[in-house]
Amino acid sequence: MQIPVLKRAVAALFVAVVVSLASRPAMAIPAFARKYGLPCSACHEAWPKLNNFGQTFRDNGYQLGNDRDAPIYQNPSYFPSTVRITPQWHMENSGRTAVDAVPGNASSGLVESRNIRSSGFDLSGFDLWTAGTVSKNISFLVLPSADATAAFHFESFWVRFDNLLGTHWLNLKVGKHELDLPVSEKRELTLSNDGANYQVYHFAPGNPLLPLGNGQVNGFGLGNNQLGLELSGHSHNSYTRYAFSLVSNTDGQPNLPSSSGYDFYAHLSQAVELPHMGLQRFGVLGFRGVVPTYFQTANGAVISGSGAGDRSFYRAGAYGIWYLGKFDLSTVFMHGQDSAFLATGTPSTQVLPAGGRSATWNGGFAELHYNPNPQLVLVGRYELIRMAQQGFPLGTLLTNNHPLFARFGNIDNYVLGYRWYPIMISRGGLAWHQEYSWLRSLGTAPLSGLNVAGSSYMMGFDVAF
Repeated sequence: MQIPVLKRAVAALFVAVVVSLASRPAMAIPAFARKYGLPCSACHEAWPKLNNFGQTFRDNGYQLGNDRDAPIYQNPSYFPSTVRITPQWHMENSGRTAVDAVPGNASSGLVESRNIRSSGFDLSGFDLWTAGTVSKNISFLVLPSADATAAFHFESFWVRFDNLLGTHWLNLKVGKHELDLPVSEKRELTLSNDGANYQVYHFAPGNPLLPLGNGQVNGFGLGNNQLGLELSGHSHNSYTRYAFSLVSNTDGQPNLPSSSGYDFYAHLSQAVELPHMGLQRFGVLGFRGVVPTYFQTANGAVISGSGAGDRSFYRAGAYGIWYLGKFDLSTVFMHGQDSAFLATGTPSTQVLPAGGRSATWNGGFAELHYNPNPQLVLVGRYELIRMAQQGFPLGTLLTNNHPLFARFGNIDNYVLGYRWYPIMISRGGLAWHQEYSWLRSLGTAPLSGLNVAGSSYMMGFDVAF
């Protein structure tokens, strides 16, 4: 079949199924829908994105305050679990990749390919999610997760003590948890390789193309689940919320691989109801962390947990989530700074390179959702990151002999897609997901120093049961 014909066929099929099924009511998702007998729309604007009722239910430790909260009142056959996987077809394009001039011949020298493209049928990772209450005001969550090769890890696991001293304002969570971010990366509506993560949550200045020393480059990701404590609280309707986290400086990795440092996170938010517009939310957040700049070694091998020479970095931001009818717009701004030792990759036992300094950047995104009906959501996002100060002086030669310039490492990311939910019942759910994303970083081509652009297109079926 020719490609234009295939595109027209897919478009026609999409229009037909949306028109024929748009009037069907959205039903409940698994796990808690089975427990409480609530429809999907009670907690979700579009699964897995929460509405304010869903946020309040989550803030209350997965409790509604009735007899159904306690497991002892449940049918013994009930177990609060959900499995999720996304069979898919996707196509990946990556530009300006360093490859051998003669394939398979490492001595032939490197050249820069214009584009590498791959496509085909594939699987996503696999989640086995269970959460609920073990008793009144004691909540839990366990999420074993595997990549597409079935290599398992614990994505999240925690116990939470709710309503301490009899108030919504004191709740303590212990374990591996998602930081209370303004827009959750674990409940996002985008799944493609170049569009799944928010760049501002994971960006760190400094680049391996720079002439780094033996120090540790900051690999922290604000969107990664962290190991530690969270103290949180909220008003009865969750219009006013706060969360403070104290976490190990391991970026969520178990067995204390780095050092004995600790990181701090805080998030404050307020929601207001505006006539004819709905609920609007805004807030501020901040994170301060440390990263070891060197490790102790034995016969040249790094000793796990021996990180030393910690140097600091921080992230600070503000945001607003705005609703108008069937539209909602999430706007997030982030500012970041890494110390000079982290930005230049210099161990604290060494002198900073000439002109070495802290690196700073600003970034943010605007993500628009349109829900024409409860079974369809359209998603569009633009995200950018702009370097404000490089860690090395401008003009410093990169390893490819190109000079460092002020905009080196800047990022632009565009994402466009939709999720259509033909099935959403209390036993399971199915979303037909299509998405295109495009990502560009300035000056990071490994040989030429030109801009690098890549794209990702995916079509799949997001299944939860």
